[in-house]
Amino acid sequence: MATARNILTDKAPKPIGPYSQAVDTGSFLFASGQIPLDPATGQVVGEDIEGQAAAALTNLREVLAAAGLTFENLVKTTVFICNMGDFARFNKVYEGMLGGAAPARSVVEVSALPRGVLVEIEAVAWR
Repeated sequence: MATARNILTDKAPKPIGPYSQAVDTGSFLFASGQIPLDPATGQVVGEDIEGQAAAALTNLREVLAAAGLTFENLVKTTVFICNMGDFARFNKVYEGMLGGAAPARSVVEVSALPRGVLVEIEAVAWR
């Protein structure tokens, strides 16, 4: 039986708690929620949903890349946003960055996210 491997890249924000950026099981990759933090400075990137969505998706792309995967490997994303009124604006960025990839997805409005950000995105990818 294969063992799971923790993924860690300096091209995405380091975990701010006792978790991995992602866990690779060989067949599936389970990516922890990515928020819009600059990996070098740890500072929040973007002041609106568009800027923060782009930064969070960039961080997710880097975690996937560290495991040899791309957005095309995504099978499920879960998006947490602080304001469902931002849904359409978020969608535009999401669709633009993911290109032709169209994983299953849930979007959930939450009252707050770490560091006061507007969006967090977790994902499952398949190899």
